[in-house]
Amino acid sequence: MTADEQFVAPLFAGVDVGGTNVKVGLVDNQGKIVADTKFPTLPNEPPDVAISQVREELNALIETAGFQWSDVVAAGLGTPGPMDIHRGVILTPTNLPGWHHYPIQGRLADVLGKPVTYANDAGAAAFGEFWVGGGQNYSSMVMITLGTGVGGGIIIDDISVDGANSHGAEIGHIVIDTRSDARICGCGQAGHLEAYSSAMALVERTKEAMGNPDAGTVLRDLIGETSPLSALMVATAAEEGDPLAVKLVSETAVYLGRGIAQLAHLIDPAVFILGGAMNFGGAASPLGVKFLNEVKTEVRRLVFPVLGERLVLNFAKLGSEAGFVGAAGLARSQYNRTP
Repeated sequence: MTADEQFVAPLFAGVDVGGTNVKVGLVDNQGKIVADTKFPTLPNEPPDVAISQVREELNALIETAGFQWSDVVAAGLGTPGPMDIHRGVILTPTNLPGWHHYPIQGRLADVLGKPVTYANDAGAAAFGEFWVGGGQNYSSMVMITLGTGVGGGIIIDDISVDGANSHGAEIGHIVIDTRSDARICGCGQAGHLEAYSSAMALVERTKEAMGNPDAGTVLRDLIGETSPLSALMVATAAEEGDPLAVKLVSETAVYLGRGIAQLAHLIDPAVFILGGAMNFGGAASPLGVKFLNEVKTEVRRLVFPVLGERLVLNFAKLGSEAGFVGAAGLARSQYNRTP
């Protein structure tokens, strides 16, 4: 079978820059992955090195798939923030110290010879889910990613909500606790959702709970000199029925539900999608299903009745491919809007 029979032209390139790897992929006009690869980011090296390698990897992917460079009409790029999307500049990402204040959109466009659409990495992943993932049957979507931090994206009628200052959809920084002793977020501000519902927050809350000698838990037996406490340990213990771990996961669901309730009243999207590494096993796990149901319960407790009745909250479907697929999808959207 030839490439033309397998995929629908034109093709779009997607680039997802992370602190560890750069993921590069080719996606066809219907969102099907043609080919993809990844390479180490080398965060302390000049970003021109990575940009050049993106072109090399795309050349190899195109050749292997049996296409020509001319079949690729546009590219999408997602990077971690902070960033100035409108100027195409990556600003001061903590995990990419050698990339500060780099005009990444323009440089990639020059090297590829193609128009490049620029987005926050979480926004790109959200668009991937909106296009061909868990949100593809809806006109609007909010995606929330639970990992080391809390990220997300907002898509309304095929448009990613990036904001006037490139700080739109900073879901992890919704304020859910205004008390004077609220938890401090990694950004330095108090009471943010990320300070309560991220993997780092779960670890911190677990350490505090284990400080109580009366708190019985198997977690003390799992922690060793070479195995520090992690969110995965807490999830594993919860799956095994450990009372403290179960309680902590349920509390995480309540905190997340408070954040989603605010988004429901503000945006009223057709669907919420939950992604990221800390999904407690997702839809395939009893713990993941229980977690999602507890989030829904808290949301319904706090929102207008009609929002609670029509609430749709599902797990993401694309996994680690969402970033480059979504970046390619954003490029496709921009290409189709351009006369």
